[in-house]
Amino acid sequence: MLSFEHQFATLPEPLWMACQPTPVSQPTLIVFNERLAETLGFKTELKNKPDDATLTQWFSGNQLPPGAEPRALGYAGHQFGNFVPQLGDGRALLLGEVIDQDGIRRDVQLKGSGRTPFSRGGDGRSPLGPVLREYLVSEFMAAMGVPTTRALAAVTSGERVVRQLPEPGAVFTRVASSHIRVGTFQFAAVRRDEAALKALADHVIERHYPEAASADDPYLALLEAVIALARQAVLVARWMSLGFIHGVMNTDNCSIAGETIDYGPCAFMEQFDPQKVFSSIDQSKRYAFDNQPAIAQWNLARFAETLLPLMREEGDTVVEQATDIIRRFEPLFDAEQHRLHADKLGLAADSDQSVPLMKALESQMHQGRMDMTATFDALTHYASTSSEPHKEALLALTTQPNELAAWLDKWQAAQAASQDSERLDAMRRANPVVIPRNHRIQEVIDAAYEGDFAPFHSLLAVVTQPFDESAEARRLAAPATENEQVLRTFCGT
Repeated sequence: MLSFEHQFATLPEPLWMACQPTPVSQPTLIVFNERLAETLGFKTELKNKPDDATLTQWFSGNQLPPGAEPRALGYAGHQFGNFVPQLGDGRALLLGEVIDQDGIRRDVQLKGSGRTPFSRGGDGRSPLGPVLREYLVSEFMAAMGVPTTRALAAVTSGERVVRQLPEPGAVFTRVASSHIRVGTFQFAAVRRDEAALKALADHVIERHYPEAASADDPYLALLEAVIALARQAVLVARWMSLGFIHGVMNTDNCSIAGETIDYGPCAFMEQFDPQKVFSSIDQSKRYAFDNQPAIAQWNLARFAETLLPLMREEGDTVVEQATDIIRRFEPLFDAEQHRLHADKLGLAADSDQSVPLMKALESQMHQGRMDMTATFDALTHYASTSSEPHKEALLALTTQPNELAAWLDKWQAAQAASQDSERLDAMRRANPVVIPRNHRIQEVIDAAYEGDFAPFHSLLAVVTQPFDESAEARRLAAPATENEQVLRTFCGT
């Protein structure tokens, strides 16, 4: 059984509002993440384990788990660069916090559980499609070691949700280190509520960055910790190493804990294109693949602005201090990306060839219309065997085989100085066989809308074992054909 605490509820009420979930008519449990549940404190013995009927009631919002006290959280946000002073959880409720097996405080939240005071006229519900997408992608990210919110459960509601057309509804249960965002700080700052802002900052320091508490200026130290621990820089570098495009990197979707949060119109790039966008909303390509590091830094600058009133220095001095800290993002990102480049190419971490070789390969992938994941998977096989068939398989992925062959000669020369079993192991860990490809997710959604969840469970089993070489993994790893491509994704709100 979960043992809920409610530390966030000690903060001033403008940052949260009590609210009950709206019951649904005929909920059905789709999936329950038993392994994650165990880490959160669910009893694993059969006699103490809730049955599916109980889980269905809890995770649909029809019945609250013992100790849960649902609250909608307030936050603001820059949405595609435009500031909105009040957003908040319009369809989500924080049930409370649990201390997991590692002693880490984790939020448990229902998403799609009905209207809240922040719904702004919305229905507070979620269609089934976005719930399945978030479940698959977040659990893949966790399997790849990318900091992320997690999926605990998904339940159909038995009701229809009207977006462009009526769709089946669902409720998603999300677990996070916290749901505090840059936008949470903006929500307090825009109200000029310094008491609420200070309480929020103190809460974040205690929960996520306790080393800042003993600094001469704890709030400058908080900003420094968020940057210096490189959580956002590392996060975005790891996204990009997998071809991931978040789709909506608004400040309200930027976690202070440094986790991937709010998987809306996200997708993994197939044919490499640095300006690739999937979100149907992002007409200006603000959140295109290659723009993500700059946007993350921009979001953190907005976070810094909210902290200025709390910092010890004033005027130009404090602005200069904060600006100097924000500038550290870029070298931290570059360092992590350099490390990831070396791993993906099977080179030594200190190789001076990893960055130029990666830039050249990205150019080859773009010009040769190469699938990113398939390219690195094939390169990994070639690195481990040096066999001609594996080389031919790699060259078959490009429309410019002569140019790629020339690149391979340079790569092999660099790899010869680095090659050992540890490098090859690191290369495989950096290059998954299978990702949650957009067309596969769409197949899962289409089947689920017809009542068939077997494809969802099959894909989930594969993407949570992303280095699996089985025939089923290879089948699901195949890039989309021209007719299968999904070019746009939607957030589901």
